[in-house]
Amino acid sequence: MLRHLAIRDFALVDRLELDLADGMTALTGETGAGKSILLDALGLALGDRGNADTVRTGAERAEIHLDFDIQALPHVRQWLSERELDADDDCLLRRVIQTGGRSRGFINGSPVPVTLLRELGEQLVDIHGQHEHQSLLRRDVQRATLDAIAGNGPLLDKLRAITERLTAIETEQQRLGGGHADHAERQDFLAFQLQELDGMALDPDAITALEAEHKRLANAGELLRSSNALLLTLSDDDDSAQSRLGQSTRELEQLLASDPGLTEAHELLAGASVQLDEAVDALRRRSEATELDPDRLQDLEQQMEALSDLARKHRCRVDELFAVRETLTEELEALQNAGERLRDLQQERQTTLQTYHAQALALRESRRQAAATLNDDVTPRLEELGMGGAALQITVTPREDERISRHGMDDVSFDVRTNPGQPFGPMHKIASGGELSRISLAIQVVTVHDTAIPVLIFDEADSGIGGGIAEVVGRHLRHLGRRHQVLCVTHLPQVAAQADHHLRVSKRSEQDSTVSDVKRLGEEERVIEVARMLGGMELTDATLEHAREMIDRSRAADSS
Repeated sequence: MLRHLAIRDFALVDRLELDLADGMTALTGETGAGKSILLDALGLALGDRGNADTVRTGAERAEIHLDFDIQALPHVRQWLSERELDADDDCLLRRVIQTGGRSRGFINGSPVPVTLLRELGEQLVDIHGQHEHQSLLRRDVQRATLDAIAGNGPLLDKLRAITERLTAIETEQQRLGGGHADHAERQDFLAFQLQELDGMALDPDAITALEAEHKRLANAGELLRSSNALLLTLSDDDDSAQSRLGQSTRELEQLLASDPGLTEAHELLAGASVQLDEAVDALRRRSEATELDPDRLQDLEQQMEALSDLARKHRCRVDELFAVRETLTEELEALQNAGERLRDLQQERQTTLQTYHAQALALRESRRQAAATLNDDVTPRLEELGMGGAALQITVTPREDERISRHGMDDVSFDVRTNPGQPFGPMHKIASGGELSRISLAIQVVTVHDTAIPVLIFDEADSGIGGGIAEVVGRHLRHLGRRHQVLCVTHLPQVAAQADHHLRVSKRSEQDSTVSDVKRLGEEERVIEVARMLGGMELTDATLEHAREMIDRSRAADSS
């Protein structure tokens, strides 16, 4: 259950701390007082989309905290444990929205994506909006409602996986057998491209060696000129480095007799002379081996140009041509073996289609069973809600085209009649606004009995009804409160009087701002609030007595 709600700087709320109890809680107040703000705050903490407009004027950020007791919810505890977000029997949700619109979510103190907040929130709270009856007019919502009641989630997951595989099979079939205008032409084109590539040295090492040889031959003339100039300076000139270093070494050798301390210097010069001789020999050998070969250079330039042309044609770098060749080879082999692969794909498609039809038929049977049960359960509720003779008829009809869809092969239609003897027809054509509200409420009341979600919120789901029917609605919600925690936003005194607990939302002015506040009502305050809902702001003894009687009657009904 939801134990505690804390809101700070959200819309018209500056600070709000609210403890909630089990059973049914009514939330009332004047129009515009801010009842919807509380539900908006709840929705944000549970993963709804947020924006900067929700931050209270003048504040830096808005924060919403929710504290749930999940002791009796093993599936929620397991969900938290699998994601390393568990904290004993507590579940703390927090949502922060900055003025710039940035949003952050937390579960038990750990930052999480908003998608995780939403996934967890769907297991904790079920919100029935005041306009839910309007969405029930849509066929996709009707189908989803029936599937939820029937527990068809696993079947639908299987159908989705099967349809995804069928799509993949058809895509590959098209690529192999009909993806190109002419299958044989594609093979010829690939063979031509590979022939071009096979005529070149595409191995990365070969390309590196080719580039190195081209660079060396392209610079051969400059290399020879530079080498000869160096040889002249180091060895061939009369005043070369070799000559001067040799003379210096000999002179230093003569001085050793007078100063043995020059031995180290002499040894270093002697070693330098040996190294210089070796360097000159290596430079001379390399210079003699360097040849000007314009024919070979031209051949290399043609190869390099051909490689560049191929790279441009395949929109890649030269060093990627080898990988391109591998890819084209694989495609050509696949096309050459396409006949066998197409036969395998066709066989797999037939098997997959048989599996799909078996699952779709199982889904259809499940839907029809759930539809019959829902028809039987909702129709008596409609009579309780003042629609005697009205009935719900959910039909599950096979589509004529039997088109493959992840939702199965059925059309689901919620048809109604509002008077005995009338034919059934689509909701949007048969039911008025008030009747549609009661039909929607009857479906909600029936379907939430079996839900494992602990917190149920009804946001003026009783709109469009009144009088004695409102009292019936209140009794239904009070009954739900015996198995779930129910929070009901209502403007009907007959509904509010049925609640176990009562919260009043009010609005007050503070300097240049308006602030919404929530107060838990005591016994007498509750009588006054129900009386206000009955007779307006001017309270009389009669309205107060009527309000007290309504509250007492709801309690008496529990004990009877």
